[in-house]
Amino acid sequence: MKSSRLLATAAIVGAVGLSYPIWAANGAPDSGPVARYDMRAGTTSGVGGMGGMNPMAMMFGGGRGNQVQHELLLRLGSSNAPDKGKPKADHFMPDVARLGKSVALVTPQAERTDAEAVPWQEPKGRLLIFWGCGEHAPKGQPVVIDLSKLAKGQVPPGLYSTTIVRDWGPTLTNSKTFGRWPAEDGKYAKPDSSLIGAHRIAGNYSPEISFTLTKDFMAALNSRTGKLPSGASRLSWGAIPDATGYLATIFGSRMTSSGEMGDMVMWSSSADRQFGGGLSDWLSPAEAAKLVKSNTLLSPQTTSGTVPVEVMQAVPDFHVGSLTAFGPEENFSYPPRPAQANAPWHLQWTARIRHRSTTSWMEAQGMSMGGAMGASQSQSQGSQGQSQQQCKPRGGFGGLLCGDLGGGRGC
Repeated sequence: MKSSRLLATAAIVGAVGLSYPIWAANGAPDSGPVARYDMRAGTTSGVGGMGGMNPMAMMFGGGRGNQVQHELLLRLGSSNAPDKGKPKADHFMPDVARLGKSVALVTPQAERTDAEAVPWQEPKGRLLIFWGCGEHAPKGQPVVIDLSKLAKGQVPPGLYSTTIVRDWGPTLTNSKTFGRWPAEDGKYAKPDSSLIGAHRIAGNYSPEISFTLTKDFMAALNSRTGKLPSGASRLSWGAIPDATGYLATIFGSRMTSSGEMGDMVMWSSSADRQFGGGLSDWLSPAEAAKLVKSNTLLSPQTTSGTVPVEVMQAVPDFHVGSLTAFGPEENFSYPPRPAQANAPWHLQWTARIRHRSTTSWMEAQGMSMGGAMGASQSQSQGSQGQSQQQCKPRGGFGGLLCGDLGGGRGC
């Protein structure tokens, strides 16, 4: 299948995140923050929930699919140098986190990019880009890109989103001292880990940070695919609490007669041709609301969408699909803004936690695995009939939307 080439090519372009202060909406402090803390809490299912297991082995009976996992990413950045010796910081967790008394935030020598995490192989052939939902792709799609030019840095305008910034908060490059976890301690969030309760971060290069979380890991997505009579694919899922918007994607390929990789295909449920950038990140609720309004994300009430037949015809040999539900955010800072308008405000630290839930599936030569297993023909036809009864055609990009963004069932 040469699926590793797919993954390598998918990692060609990465966007560098900028840090957005959580207090910016209310005006900047007179100084600080000295330290910024960022937590990312994710729930993964389907292929992504299999942990370290080999997806291909799973496909051929090597284990169970659709397992649910939790992921937790911690990042601390400070404008201070270490007080004594080498940088040291720990995050002390509530017992329900099941991570022991604390986890150590390690200061790395360098941070690896997404592209560096996958072995590099220069791509060949073409990349076909589709976007929006509906049984058929509209006129003007796909946009065709020469992959050899893309690999040489000749990126066509508008290929990847530059308006949705990847905001990772503290990084090694924007902090005087930086620490992150997971590290090399062998600890990871578990399927039964919880975040509810008191958290404390203490070290020798930042003020002590403490806060109490009330939001836990999001529920797992439960998605399903089914082929429609037209050849399009119906994707449906169960709505989950706290979701602020949904995004579906497909990445796949067609193989040549010699077994080499041919055309590669990207599809996004975004109605305004948005790919990558911050859409592969954890979005704030405010950002998600804007993107739902612009039809980049599907509304929190949407529970289904249709992948055009042209996309499915272009990936008969192999494709990976994903569905992401963006979730809530909690923010903390110290000290609080003074009540008096002219009083000085010297901010010591800020902390935020963002949530998302993602499921993924893989289909190759008629076999499928992961979070979206094939639905029966009768179910697909039933969904199509329901769609025809409830959905009205929309003009322009509106006709491409996956589901009723006004708050009803999907189209």
